[in-house]
Amino acid sequence: MDIFLGLGSNVGDRRANLESAIEALERGGVRVVRLSPVIESPALLPEGALAEWNRPFLNLVAKCATDLDPETVLSLAKRIEAELGRGDADKWAPRPADIDILLWGRERIVTDRLRIPHPELERRNFVLTPLIALEPSLTIPGLGAKTVLDWSSELDDHIPLWMGIFNITPDSFSDGGELVDWAAIESRAERAVAAGAQFLDLGAESTRPGARLLSAEQEWSRLAPVLERLVDKYAGQRLRPSISVDTYHVDIARRALESGADMINDVSGLTSPEMIELASANGADFVAMHSVTLPADPARTLPTDCDPCETLERWLDERMAVWTRAGVDLDRIIFDPGIGFGKDPLQSLRLLRGAAGFRRSGLRCLVGHSRKSFMKSFAPVDNEARDLATAGASLKLIAQGVDILRVHNVPLNASAWLAWAHLN
Repeated sequence: MDIFLGLGSNVGDRRANLESAIEALERGGVRVVRLSPVIESPALLPEGALAEWNRPFLNLVAKCATDLDPETVLSLAKRIEAELGRGDADKWAPRPADIDILLWGRERIVTDRLRIPHPELERRNFVLTPLIALEPSLTIPGLGAKTVLDWSSELDDHIPLWMGIFNITPDSFSDGGELVDWAAIESRAERAVAAGAQFLDLGAESTRPGARLLSAEQEWSRLAPVLERLVDKYAGQRLRPSISVDTYHVDIARRALESGADMINDVSGLTSPEMIELASANGADFVAMHSVTLPADPARTLPTDCDPCETLERWLDERMAVWTRAGVDLDRIIFDPGIGFGKDPLQSLRLLRGAAGFRRSGLRCLVGHSRKSFMKSFAPVDNEARDLATAGASLKLIAQGVDILRVHNVPLNASAWLAWAHLN
């Protein structure tokens, strides 16, 4: 039986608590099939709660398989919670482990001890965001045809995922040459992950205007050493960040996946038959970014009299039909509107204001707005000022429900969102 379990912790070493809970579940007969990213969320508290209870949670969802019955899994979960130090205090008090049965196949179960699906699952973004990362098209038994992606679109307390940008290039538009050695890369990775980054996106070829195109072998010679060391760094960690590779060369994508990458960020929009074939044959996530030219050419943009949101929605509908015919699992596809790639600054702003609409396709949405040229009319050109402007834009995108935000400065953006979330 396939089941979904929600796991949380907001006291002690939260990540270690989650890892211990996962290991104990597997020893008890619950096999973990796939883990969502780990997210942080404010504690859910009742009126009159003690101030010291306001400790943020780390949460994840585990898709599991088991031959056990629901009551046995519930008893196992309660035993694990107790072993990790959860007492019988008020249910709202901080706790080292919280394990809930969210879904049990397509069953609806009501007993003296259990209600499945878990009550109010569809109103909890700290559950929906991890579920969306696993299966955005998942529906909740008894609640009609709405998917978990649909349900999250109705809430105003969206929880995003963060993707850190790692341009291992000498010529990227804002940070070329910053990550020229492993020490700099490792330091930025550790800061990003500590701040909550769920994805690390490696790019070995610049796509800025005027960038020099590389051969696949030149790109791989830059990428391979860094990818190998990042894979080694996080090897054996169940709750590690996912490693993404930013490329439009199918040979690079294939070699990256074989070398341990988890995701391909295809800036050519998953348009080549070879990349589509790779996506259909592989269980990894693929980002499909809309672009007009690669590298970006400021002289070639969408027509100035078009509605950019409608234009991209039509493009996406056409691509989804192609991907479906090719056997691609759309749950594994993430759409990126490609801010600045064939869009002038006003078109980029319109796309950012309307980013929520792209989720109506049923796909997750990723936006890479960090330090982009659409800011030139209201932000200075230096990176510090652009990072502050990026953080402001991030909050607007989060309010719209954008799933993944791709930024250079994860600590700044994630901290701004956490403060906003605690006041929301």
